Amino acid sequence: MKGKPTSFDIAYRAGVSQSTVSRALRGSPLVSPETRKRIQEIAKEINYKVDKNASNLRRQHSVTLALLLFEDPTTDDSLINPFFLSMLGSITRACARHGYDLLVSFQQLSDDWHADYQDSHKADGLILLGYGDYVKAKPKLQKLVEQGTKFVRWGSLVPGQSELSVGCDNVQGGRSITEHLLSLGRRRIGFIGNVSEGSPEFADRYRGHAEALKRAKIKLDPMLQIDAVDSTEQVGYQAAQTLLASGQRFDAIFAASDLLAIGALRALAEAGLAVPQQVSVVGFDNIPISNYSIPPLTTVSQDTTRAGEVLVESVLNLIREEAAENKVLPAQVVVRKSCGA
Repeated sequence: MKGKPTSFDIAYRAGVSQSTVSRALRGSPLVSPETRKRIQEIAKEINYKVDKNASNLRRQHSVTLALLLFEDPTTDDSLINPFFLSMLGSITRACARHGYDLLVSFQQLSDDWHADYQDSHKADGLILLGYGDYVKAKPKLQKLVEQGTKFVRWGSLVPGQSELSVGCDNVQGGRSITEHLLSLGRRRIGFIGNVSEGSPEFADRYRGHAEALKRAKIKLDPMLQIDAVDSTEQVGYQAAQTLLASGQRFDAIFAASDLLAIGALRALAEAGLAVPQQVSVVGFDNIPISNYSIPPLTTVSQDTTRAGEVLVESVLNLIREEAAENKVLPAQVVVRKSCGA
């Protein structure tokens, strides 16, 4: 073969059209797996390299996704919730498998923030990790939908939402971890975390908690629920202190996140209460540090590997104008020493 190999060379050898070659090399599901594999093998055999710049100009696509993180309060300078860090690797690998680059940045929720990404062709679609108060974020998300921005949000499925979302089954997770505490004989379970419309993930975890108590014929005591302004160790510490100072009797704490639970562990230790002998403590998220707290934290694990894959697949479906629907992924209890079994 003389000269630089082209997609037309591949099309001739594969017996397909040049447009089919282009779709196959983009990983389009419109091309059958068998044809896609054959085209990819031919491309490798003749040492064909995709000219991404030329391809992007023709299609007005950047072949890039933007991962936009919400700035969370943290004890370090990262301002990134550690739960999202575990999802970052999965999202990066999923993008690579689909032939997309990944741009990582923080959200700037101004009125025209979308212009920096999709409208300027910097990114074909957006993945939002975190959003703060959902009630405040909802009008901005609605505006993105109206403008046709291709994006997916990680978070709970909210009734009446217009945006596409992928999230964990927080109700099931809250129910399962509470059932575990009940199986250990715990009956007075404090809950640390907001349960308002602005925090739908925490509210769903509390709803699952309430469902488990109802099934066990135990009345939900609202005095055992303590709000948390943020999901940090310090806020968890302060919330546990508030619960202790309330005089309410409790034999367990279900914190709506691992960070809140780790803060609660410190407050209980300072109060001279042994965990898990006197008080069981559980969290939610299964962030890496939860395995190294004292004692190691029983928690609810969200499948961050699958979550990253589904987020990328969902936004690519939007970009390709294919069917895309909200997804809810199962959660699993991870038992360690902080609850006694």
